[in-house]
Amino acid sequence: MNRVVTAARGWIGTPYVHQASTRGAGSDCLGLLRGVWREVIGPEPVPVPAYSRDWSEPQGDERLWRVAQRVLREKPVHGEAAGDVLLFRMRTGAVAKHLGIQASVGEGATFVHAYSGHGVVESRLTPPWHRRIVARFAFPAEG
Repeated sequence: MNRVVTAARGWIGTPYVHQASTRGAGSDCLGLLRGVWREVIGPEPVPVPAYSRDWSEPQGDERLWRVAQRVLREKPVHGEAAGDVLLFRMRTGAVAKHLGIQASVGEGATFVHAYSGHGVVESRLTPPWHRRIVARFAFPAEG
């Protein structure tokens, strides 16, 4: 099994906590990605400053996308593979700032993400979720 997927599934059940990144105690979507990175790759590649729930929205700044392009390998958005990092735009015209990790592909595809009000869950990658994907990335070679 893919190490990224195995690590991400290990976070399922972690409560949603804004800005947190501790398996079993609390995580948001970025925290999940950071925690999986630490488990699979090693130390985080860049420090993460404190951020508000509406960060980068007033400026329309695609900050998360830019950082992902620096530390992950960008892939074609429709070339799915287990372990891919998915970047979602939750509303038309809003900045892309929700992340998930693709767990399974094909019919019944799923992804693991930290979702406000739900915690870390594995969700079906239904058409409404799929339409929101704006970028797809792969982790660099495992450390």
